[in-house]
Amino acid sequence: MTTSPPGPIILPPLLATYVEATNSFDLDGLLATFADDALVNDQLRDHWGKAEIREWAERDIFGKKLTLDVTDVIEHYGNFVVTAKVDGNFDKRGLPNPFVLALYFTVKENRIVQLMILPSGADV
Repeated sequence: MTTSPPGPIILPPLLATYVEATNSFDLDGLLATFADDALVNDQLRDHWGKAEIREWAERDIFGKKLTLDVTDVIEHYGNFVVTAKVDGNFDKRGLPNPFVLALYFTVKENRIVQLMILPSGADV
């Protein structure tokens, strides 16, 4: 397991592209990070393939102006866990402040093949 050294968080290039596309509301840039048959699981719902991932991103990322402020990245056996403070125009009632998510990425051939998104208990 490799964690981020102290100082600025340095993401692998593909994950940096994912975060940059999210934060700049670049749908095509975001979709380009995924394999054609990738799986995203967010809020315990599966989104298989780029067509469903596009619908999820349009609704749950760009539709809510969601942004990620990365606080940590851990590499574990070739997979990555990115922890980020999340903000945007979504119902924050009952959510911790800051609201922190853990994004579990599996990458193959320089594309995201699986992304699992869960609330994080990490201290930020």
